[in-house]
Amino acid sequence: MPSTRDIRRRIKSVKNTAQITKAMQMVASSKMRKAQLAAIAGRPYATLMNEVLAAVSEGAGEFTHPLMEKRAVKKRAVIVISTDKGLCGALNSNLLREAGKLDKNTTVYITAGRKASQFIARTKRNLAAEFTYKDAPQFSEARAISKFAQELFLSGEVDQVDVLYTNFINTLAQKAEMRTLLPLGEISALEADMDGHNNEAATLAKGELEYQFEPTAGEVFSNLLPHYLNYQVYQFLLEAKASEHSARMVAMKSATDNAKQLIKDLTLEYNKLRQANITKELLEITSAAMAMG
Repeated sequence: MPSTRDIRRRIKSVKNTAQITKAMQMVASSKMRKAQLAAIAGRPYATLMNEVLAAVSEGAGEFTHPLMEKRAVKKRAVIVISTDKGLCGALNSNLLREAGKLDKNTTVYITAGRKASQFIARTKRNLAAEFTYKDAPQFSEARAISKFAQELFLSGEVDQVDVLYTNFINTLAQKAEMRTLLPLGEISALEADMDGHNNEAATLAKGELEYQFEPTAGEVFSNLLPHYLNYQVYQFLLEAKASEHSARMVAMKSATDNAKQLIKDLTLEYNKLRQANITKELLEITSAAMAMG
């Protein structure tokens, strides 16, 4: 049975832990709000770009591009977007579980985030490249990842490029999802890629406008499609970062609440033990007094 000294030490230790988790919760809460606003603010632009591409493609007639070339998938690359740090609940576990289901013999990995890189190294999978991104993802970081994936696809090293990331739904819900980045499918189907967010561009996808290209449709699309891919990766980074801070805030709040409950339980146990010791001492004093007559 633990002594009162042991229980006091444990209470002090749990209180220190609670202070740390509370501080981490506050930091994550502050970052979470900014990351959520960034992810939500980027969705209308991504949706508008999808719809404009869908509408413009109808006016471009027959158009082909190397990024749209469909091939038999013998080897594919997967961009895995994880976090750099832990303490964010089951976020990375759910993501890396999906990554672990892929065939390691026919898959090469491009990682963004230290946790994904560690997983690939630990499971001895084929790591093609490792990238980092900041707490506030930069478009240049997304462009570097997208450019490397495009080079792999255009060189014929891989026949398909997918993105595995955590999609931000709300503060309490984040879902690991796989999206195909390359090859680009039918442009007319791209409007549904970003979860069908509605905006004022909806009429553009209905073929109500006629487009004229200067200099040519091919040159316009050759410049537009890489930018589209770059922004898609950028939006995936924003979604992943919003998911990370949301999951960490919830995890730290849960840890703080559990620590407070543990302190209450330990305090109750301490008081019971202390009361039992006092009662025992009183009985010993009373028994001694009675024996002395």
